[in-house]
Amino acid sequence: MIWHELYRNKVTSAERALGVVRSGNTVYIQPGCATPKLLVEALLERANTLKDVEVIHMMTFGSADYVRPEFEGRFRANALFIGGNVRHAIGEGRADYTPIFLSEIEELFTSGVKPLDVVLLQVSPPDEHGYLSLGVGIDCTLNAARCARYVIAEVNDQMPRTHGDAFLHVRDLTALVETSHPLPELLPEPFDETQSRIASRVANLIPDGAVLQMGVGGIPNAVMACLGNHRDLGLHTEMFSDGVIPLIEHGVMNGRTKTLHPGKLIAGFALGTRKLFSFVHDNPLFEFHPIAYTNDPFVISRNDRMVAINSAIEVDLTGQVCADSIGTKPYSGFGGQVDFIRGAARSKGGKPIIALPSTAKNGSISRIVATLSPGAGVVTSRADVHYVVTEFGAAYLHGKTLRQRAEALIEIADPRYRGELYDFACQAHYINPAPVCS
Repeated sequence: MIWHELYRNKVTSAERALGVVRSGNTVYIQPGCATPKLLVEALLERANTLKDVEVIHMMTFGSADYVRPEFEGRFRANALFIGGNVRHAIGEGRADYTPIFLSEIEELFTSGVKPLDVVLLQVSPPDEHGYLSLGVGIDCTLNAARCARYVIAEVNDQMPRTHGDAFLHVRDLTALVETSHPLPELLPEPFDETQSRIASRVANLIPDGAVLQMGVGGIPNAVMACLGNHRDLGLHTEMFSDGVIPLIEHGVMNGRTKTLHPGKLIAGFALGTRKLFSFVHDNPLFEFHPIAYTNDPFVISRNDRMVAINSAIEVDLTGQVCADSIGTKPYSGFGGQVDFIRGAARSKGGKPIIALPSTAKNGSISRIVATLSPGAGVVTSRADVHYVVTEFGAAYLHGKTLRQRAEALIEIADPRYRGELYDFACQAHYINPAPVCS
């Protein structure tokens, strides 16, 4: 077959493949568990020959040595979602953060607003027709590859082959570097008693036949552990983790009653362990699609009973949600929170949920706050917020006045902080204090 010869001609070393990178280029790196570690290392080997290279990515795994101080002037990272490996550099001003809805990232590339010179990614070996799967990381990478001048791929025989809009053909790639190594893993985060209490309240809001979106972390893991008695759940999400496996194996999550893609679980990428990677390999239950599709609020809303579960750093008494910064310090990113909050709000029977513990730092600070911290960014506006859930209850804010919002949020705050929150609400004239009877 013709593609076999084409494939052989494109196989090369990582060092030779990265020779296409020039000073002033923009290089995109596939994120998450699909981060192409070998290609990133080869890019760093070119450091002394390059300057002013922009390295653009979402949350990558492994080291991100291109943000080290000695590489200033050589590389500058631009994080569209911040991971722990670049957070310190961004906080010091040595790297950049671009606040953007996850659903709108690919339009930066397709419109030419952010031209891409080189894309570094990781794929499965080709099938009998010459198609290579992007495996666990379709995300924004597939469309990035379609827009770049040069596309360099690690062909890793340990990358699962996933279904959906997940493929590039050998002819679409500039160079291929054959590898065999385990993918980076994200181990499940254990959940504590507080997170279990929150999860129980969230689970009570989820009806049978709901279509779920949730991220990673203690609360999402705890929620999934609470859903064993539900029926016919579906999945339409930007990402998922190991917690879906027992729900699928026990027949709880099957997508049977979905109004969009019935019988299919839809996602943009997976973050998890080898067990999850094996589970999705050649599994027709899953369909992976670019984020521009999975996170389009109008696509999301076509799922009846869409339940979006997202987190926050703090929520003020009017319902404003800060989820990407701690004060002025960028911490994570917009991600898909607003995409799914708005999509679920438009869904028939949908429920957008913000779930968070009532306190942080071992109870020393409240996360239900009078006002957001100075410099804190609003990710989800108060007009978008419907449910806010803590371990103390669920507050429903949609269509409510400032007075009603403040009262409802104070009710689900930690009791130790309710008094001061109430006092502030009175001073701000959100609430009129009850008259004192003589």
